[in-house]
Amino acid sequence: MRLFLITLTACFYGFVAHAQNPLVTVDSLAQQRWVEEQYTQMSLNQKLGQLFMVSVASDQSKQSTNAIKDLIEKEHLGGVIFSKGGPVRQAKLTNEYQRVANIPLLIGMDAEWGLSMRLDSTYAFPWNMTLGAIQDSTIVEKVGYQIGKHAKRLGVHINFAPDLDINTNPENPIIGNRSFGEDRDNVVQKGISFIKGMERAGVLANGKHFPGHGDTAVDSHHNLPVIPFNKDRLDSIELYPFKKVIASGLSSIMVAHLEVPALELKKGMPSSISEQIISGLLKEDLGYEGLIFTDALNMKGVSTQGADGEVELKAFMAGNDMLLMPENIVSAKKKLTNAYQNGRLTEQRLAYSVKKILMAKYKAGLQNYRPVVIDRLYEDLNSLENDIIYEEAIENAITVVKNNMELVAIKNLDNKKIAYVKSGDAENDAFLKALQKFTEVTVVEANDINQLKIKLKEFNLVIVGHHKSNESPWKSYKFLDKELRDLQEIANERTSNLILCVFAKPYALSAIANLASVDAVVMAYQNSDIAQEKTAEVLFGAVGASGKLPVSSHREFPVNTGIKTASLSRLGYSLPERVGLSSKGLANIDRMVQGGLDSLMFPGAQILVARKGKVVYQKSFGKPTYDSKENITNEHIYDLASLTKILATLPMVMKMEEDGAIELNDTFEELVPNYSDTEIKNVTVLKALSHYGRLPAWIAFYIDTLDKDRKPSSEFYRTEPIPGFSTKVYDQLYLTDAYQDSIYNRIGRQDLKPNRYRYSDVPYYVMKKVIEKNYGQPLNFLTQNFLYGRLGANKTTYNPLDKFKKQAIVPSEEDNYYRYGTVQGYVHDMGAAMQGGVGGHAGLFSNANDVAKIMQMYLQDGYYGGVKFFDSRTVKKFNTCYFCDKNVRRGVGFDKPQLEHSGPTCGCVSRKSFGHSGFTGTYTWADPEEKIVYVFLSNRTYPSASNTLLVKSGLRTRIQQVIYDSILN
Repeated sequence: MRLFLITLTACFYGFVAHAQNPLVTVDSLAQQRWVEEQYTQMSLNQKLGQLFMVSVASDQSKQSTNAIKDLIEKEHLGGVIFSKGGPVRQAKLTNEYQRVANIPLLIGMDAEWGLSMRLDSTYAFPWNMTLGAIQDSTIVEKVGYQIGKHAKRLGVHINFAPDLDINTNPENPIIGNRSFGEDRDNVVQKGISFIKGMERAGVLANGKHFPGHGDTAVDSHHNLPVIPFNKDRLDSIELYPFKKVIASGLSSIMVAHLEVPALELKKGMPSSISEQIISGLLKEDLGYEGLIFTDALNMKGVSTQGADGEVELKAFMAGNDMLLMPENIVSAKKKLTNAYQNGRLTEQRLAYSVKKILMAKYKAGLQNYRPVVIDRLYEDLNSLENDIIYEEAIENAITVVKNNMELVAIKNLDNKKIAYVKSGDAENDAFLKALQKFTEVTVVEANDINQLKIKLKEFNLVIVGHHKSNESPWKSYKFLDKELRDLQEIANERTSNLILCVFAKPYALSAIANLASVDAVVMAYQNSDIAQEKTAEVLFGAVGASGKLPVSSHREFPVNTGIKTASLSRLGYSLPERVGLSSKGLANIDRMVQGGLDSLMFPGAQILVARKGKVVYQKSFGKPTYDSKENITNEHIYDLASLTKILATLPMVMKMEEDGAIELNDTFEELVPNYSDTEIKNVTVLKALSHYGRLPAWIAFYIDTLDKDRKPSSEFYRTEPIPGFSTKVYDQLYLTDAYQDSIYNRIGRQDLKPNRYRYSDVPYYVMKKVIEKNYGQPLNFLTQNFLYGRLGANKTTYNPLDKFKKQAIVPSEEDNYYRYGTVQGYVHDMGAAMQGGVGGHAGLFSNANDVAKIMQMYLQDGYYGGVKFFDSRTVKKFNTCYFCDKNVRRGVGFDKPQLEHSGPTCGCVSRKSFGHSGFTGTYTWADPEEKIVYVFLSNRTYPSASNTLLVKSGLRTRIQQVIYDSILN
C-alpha cells in the first residue's frame, strides 16, 4: 500500500491552508491543541467510528431514526448525512443525535441547489447549469453564500457541493443540470465562486465527483461507468477543474465510483477504492491535503466489490478519509479493526485521517457546538432574501442564442399582434401573465396543427414557450415528437415572426432539426415562476440578456453562444429590496388600504409602486362595488377622471409644442379665432395649463339640457342614434351633435376671475379642440396611435365599452341627477360624457399598470420601450413651475408639490416631482430624484360622489409617505 507520509504539523497547516476561501479564519494552534486533546482521549473503537458518515432521513420511522441514534452511541460515528424529510424534523433529530455523540457529529447534506434538494418547506436555488450561463461570477458567490447560510442555520456543517464535473455528454443521466457546463474554465470559475460563498457562510464545501463524472451515459447508482479516455484528455478536461480548485483552496473532495483505465490498471476497479487514483493521483500528484470522502458506498457502482465491510476497508486503505453511507457499519468496523490488529492498518494511517476529520470539525465550529434553534427555523430558511438572489441569478442567466433582425427585445408594439403557443407539459401561467403586462398577448390553442396554423394567420408575431418540469434537474426536458413537428410547421409558415423560449435544459434544442425558420431563440434553463417572469422581461426589453450557453445545445449553438440584448427601459417587475425599498415598509400599505375599505372610503382600489424602472408593489383590494361577489384584480379598469389631463391631452400638447405647432405663449384668440371678441382671448396656453388663466373651475353644461323634472330633455336627447343625434352619453341617451358648438360658445362667454391660482377644467376643453383641429383626428385616435399603442398600454382607452366587457370596468357612481343609472364604462364627468366620452379633461380609463407606463415615460425624459416620445427639453419645459412666485405651484399641465404646508403630496417628495389627482378617487405621482412612480386608483364616487371620506382622510398622500419612509438608507 502507498502510504501518504506527512508530518503532523504539516497536516494541520496544510489542511488550513487549503481552505483559504474561508469559513472564518482558523487559529491553527488552537485547532491543533483541540485535535490533539480529542485524539489522545479516544479509544480505537472511537477513532474508527470517526471514519464513518451514515445516512438518515427525517421522514423515516422512529424505529429507523432510533437505530441511527444507537449507532452513534455504540459505534461513535464521525458524522451523519441527512436525506429526505423536513427542516424542523431534521433539526430536532440533529439536536438529539448531537446530545448522544461523544465528539460532535459532522452533519452533512447533498444540497447542491439548496436544502430543497432533500427537504420539503425549503428553498430551491438555480441549478448549476443555470448558474453556468451567468457571466458575473459574484452572483454565483451570492447563491453559494445563501445556500451556506441555510445549511448552517439547520446545523449542517458540510454541503456536498459544488459539482465540478464537466458535462460534455448530453445523455449523462445523473450529472446534466448539476454541472456548471462543458467549458472547463467556466466550471472552474463558477466552482470557485460557489465555494467561496458557501464557506464564507461557515459551511465546508465539497468538490465532486473526482476524477470526473461528466462524460458518461451510465448512472453509478446502478452500475459502474467507464471513463475510457487517455491521460492527456483526462488531464485537460475531467481533472482540470479539480486541479484548479485545489490550488485555490478546497475543504473536501468526493471520489466517484468510476472505472478509469488510464488511471487504474486493474480492470473493473472503481476509482473510489483505487489507491492509484486517490493516494497516487489526488494526494501525491495533485498535492491535495484536504478531507477526502467516498461517494455513497451503497451505490451499485462500488458495492459489488466486496461484502461484509470489505468495500469500506478497501476505500479507506486506498486513501479516503471518510466513508460515506456504508452498507453495514458494524461489519465495516470489524474489518478495519482486524486490519489494525494485524498491522495492515497502521496507527499513523489512522491518525492521519481521524485528525483531518477533527480538524474539519474544528473548522466548522464544532469545538463550540451549539444546538440548532428550532424557533423561527422555517421563516429563516424561507426569507425574502432568497427570492432576491434567485431573481438576480435567473435574470443574468437568460440567454438569447439567436436573434434575427434584432427581434428581441420586441419593439414597435403598435405594429405587433402577438400570439402565444404552449409546448411542454409544465405550468406556464407565470409566463403568460408576465407577457400580458407588457402588451396584449393572445393564447392560441387548437385541436390539430392545421387548425392552429389557420388561427395564427391573424398574428404577425408568435411566441412558443417550451415548459418542462422544474421539480428536479433529472426531469424530462425533451420535446415530444408531435411538438417538434408542430413547431416546424409553425416556423415554415413564414406569415409571422417566431420566438422560441425554452424553459428546460439547453439540450432540448438539439432535437430540433431545422432552426432556420425560427427567428429568435431564448434559453431560460428552468421553468420556475421567476424564470418565466424574467424571460418575459427580456423579450420586451425591461431587462437586457447577458447569459451564454454553458453547453453546446445544437449544432448552430455551441458552448458560450450568447447574444447580448439591451434594455429598452420598459417597466420591469421585481422585489422592493432590489431597488432600495423595504418590503416590510411597503406592507403597511395593505393595512392602510384595508382601513380605507373598512371605513367605506371606496369599494375597491389598485395600488402600484415602482422605483428605478421596477414595479415592486402592485396589489388590488376590495370589490368593484360594495355588493359585488368578485374581487378587484390588477386587470380591472378605472375611470381616471382628471388624470386624463396629463395622460391624454398634455402629451398631445407637448408633441404640438415640440413640432412647432403651438407655443406656450399662444393665446386662446390665436388658437381659436372665434374667441377674438371674448374676455378669454388673451389667456395663454402657459397660464391656462398652469391654472393661472383666471378661468372658472368647471362649467355644468349638462344642467341646461335637463327638463323641468331635471331629466334629460327631449329637446336635446334621443333614446337611439339618429341623424343629428349621434353623440352617445349613456345607454339609450344620445345628445344632439349641435351641442358641441354650444359648449365652446359658452366657454367663450365666461368672465375672467380674480388673478390668482384657480384649478380649472376649462383649458382642456379648449386644448382638445386645438389638438383635433391641428391633427384632423379625434383625441382618442391621436392618443391611441401616438402613445398608448406604442407603450403597450392596451388597457388605456376612452369609451372602454367599445373594447372591454362591462364586468372588467369598475362602476363610478349610481347617477340620480343626469343619467339615472349605474355609470359603468361611461365617463363619470358630465361634460366629457356630453363630448361622446372623449374629453380633454376627463374620459380616459385605465389600470394602474398602464398609468405607471406613461408616468415612467415622463420620468425617463420622454423615452420608453425604445421610443423617444419627447425630447428631455420638452419634458423639462412642461414640468416647470413658472408662477411659483405668485404662489401657483403648478407646472404646465402637471401638478407639482405644495409650496407651503398642505397640498397634493405628502410633503416628502422632491421639487422635481409631478403628478395629478382625479375626482373619482385616482392619483399618480412621479419623482425623478428618487425614481419613484406611485399610482392609486379607486372609485370613491361609488355609489355616490358625495362620499368625500377618501379626500378628507388624506389616505393617498399618507400612502405616499409610507413609500418614502420605506426607502432603505
